Amino acid sequence: MRVNFTVNGRSQEVDDVWEGESLLYVLRERVGLPGSKNACEQGECGSCTVRLDGVPVCACLVAAGQAEGREVVTVEGLAARAGAPEGQLAPVQQAFVDAGAVQCGFCTPGLLVATDELLERNPGPSDADIREALSGNLCRCTGYEKILDAVRLAAARAEAARS
Repeated sequence: MRVNFTVNGRSQEVDDVWEGESLLYVLRERVGLPGSKNACEQGECGSCTVRLDGVPVCACLVAAGQAEGREVVTVEGLAARAGAPEGQLAPVQQAFVDAGAVQCGFCTPGLLVATDELLERNPGPSDADIREALSGNLCRCTGYEKILDAVRLAAARAEAARS
């Protein structure tokens, strides 16, 4: 089957997609966007989180055919989506770097995508809001405190930019 969808603002057409092929596989292996990580393949870890029509989903659980005619945003598209100049990070990505929330980096793409959606939906989240929004994303390195710090920092910087 052929799947036509938009990824990070660009139209994509992928041929010879078989019915059981995941959106994650198509993004990584056919579209050439390896940022979303393949870890558990069961929707348990969140490392493959992308936005499908604005909603965070585990790309490993989405059949590629379900993306037909839809909009996908991956971690590679966050900077452009935020209007960052070419070669610069999105504000949420920079906050993760500045707060030291990136260690091995395997969970980071999913956390960034989930954080991007959270801050779009709720620009001033409480700690409980942050924990709820990121509850589907597992990290084995950071202990989560630096991740929470990064989300708080991104929210504070966004608030300062709006003022």
